[in-house]
Amino acid sequence: QVQLVESGGGLVQAGGSLRLSCAASTRTFSAYTMGWFRQAPGKEREFVAGISTIWSGGRTWYVDSVKGRFTISRDNAKNTVYLQMNSLKPEDTAVYYCAADSTIRTNIVTRANEYDYWGQGTQVTVSS
Repeated sequence: QVQLVESGGGLVQAGGSLRLSCAASTRTFSAYTMGWFRQAPGKEREFVAGISTIWSGGRTWYVDSVKGRFTISRDNAKNTVYLQMNSLKPEDTAVYYCAADSTIRTNIVTRANEYDYWGQGTQVTVSS
């Protein structure tokens, strides 16, 4: 069982930045593809960004709406994945979740039901 704990959410003005962190309680963190999702009130959970294992090249993938503004990265020595969010917009307001995919694959999946473990979420609010 893997536990994921997010931190770094908060209230920020439009145009500002936040960095989310997600710490994993597993010694095999480097073997998991990691993803960030978000869910706004009344909306479905949405894929935001993903990063593959180092054996798959550490590739990243983003939803179009955050490309050029958000950056996902991972520090396998610290069992942590990050989401740097710049140029934030009010429409980025949501609860952000990190997730871990334990299936060995070369691609990054974007469907929530493909991920095995989830954090409790952290609120990000962007004011206009």
